Amino acid sequence: MKVLGIMSGTSLDGIDLALLEVGNPSPPQSSPDPRLLQPPTWELSAFRTKPYSPDRRTRIQETMASGASRDLALLHTSLGEWFAEATLEFLSEIGVPSDSIAALGSHGQTVWHEPPRTGARGSSFQLGCPATLAERTGIDVVSDFRSRDLAAGGHGAPLVPWADRVFFSSPEGPRAIQNLGGMANVTWLPRAGDATPILAFDTGPGVALLDTAAGLATDGRKRFDEDGELSAKGQVHEGVVQRVLAHPFFRQAPPRSTGRELFGTSMANDLMAEVARDLGSELVPGRPSQGWPDVLATLTALTARSIGDAYRRWVIPRGVDEVFLMGGGSRNPALFRAIEEELSPIPLRFGEALGMDPDAREAAAFALLAWAHVTGVPANVPEATGSQGLRVLGSWTPGRRGAGP
Repeated sequence: MKVLGIMSGTSLDGIDLALLEVGNPSPPQSSPDPRLLQPPTWELSAFRTKPYSPDRRTRIQETMASGASRDLALLHTSLGEWFAEATLEFLSEIGVPSDSIAALGSHGQTVWHEPPRTGARGSSFQLGCPATLAERTGIDVVSDFRSRDLAAGGHGAPLVPWADRVFFSSPEGPRAIQNLGGMANVTWLPRAGDATPILAFDTGPGVALLDTAAGLATDGRKRFDEDGELSAKGQVHEGVVQRVLAHPFFRQAPPRSTGRELFGTSMANDLMAEVARDLGSELVPGRPSQGWPDVLATLTALTARSIGDAYRRWVIPRGVDEVFLMGGGSRNPALFRAIEEELSPIPLRFGEALGMDPDAREAAAFALLAWAHVTGVPANVPEATGSQGLRVLGSWTPGRRGAGP
């Protein structure tokens, strides 16, 4: 079965598209508990990222910041059009007809994620109209993956761990997959065939704070700290790092999730102001040599320390033979070295060692989640999300094949 996954993450790099060929498990599935099922066979046939134009990226950022109803409604439709445009372009490039795709799993663009709290359900809001996507491509669309887990009392996140088990479990021993997107999250996987529950949660900020600072440091010429160049020249402001790590989020035991609502522009501005006060000088956009390296070094340390702290509290006690870095942040040498130091002596490896482009992981996961929806397989992990039980995730929007004359 050919399934397509598309993802637009919190880093707003662009639209990731992954095509999977998924085979039925053998022997046939018979257990309602996905931990006990023989995983499906799979092959990643193709992957691309379609970068957002500066105008589109700015529109998403400004709409998320304003939260105005009209702007959100219009962006919802526009994102559906952009996702469809990227999908048709991708399929044309790889020579695959749209009518051969059984389902398209679309995560959408998260504009708000609020975890559950005492006495209140959580909420997670993604834009990218599935009806527009289905109409333009003619492909059946599975979307709104988080709502069912939220309705069952969970966080609606993380949703990738079930796919991580299928993609990356090893018969040799337990391992961890550390993602470095806008937010950072970990999936701890038991040895393949072991029914021990997966552990998965958000460790804290990934590259969202770093990207905000890098954009200001270069006055918009760069969207991220390329090769960790700026942070490698700076000094870490320990007081700033320790103040952020004192936030209650970092002491909260899993299940836990977070987003730009906490680790976003507002926090980035606060931390930059603190570093500027320490230096006794103003941070001037476009002058990366004046204080900005210290900002980037401090934010790099914050991401690495929060990951190290989370591992020492919850991951390492379970046993972990090796850690693999995924996501765009894995290509930042300064961040890699900082995380490697935090996790030593556990080996830290690049995600490519697992046979998958690190940037493809989430799009491939939502392709697999679309397959799970089509085949009726529950794909949440209650131990990771905190939901009341296993649920089939997503909502179905028929393409032209099911849309009537």
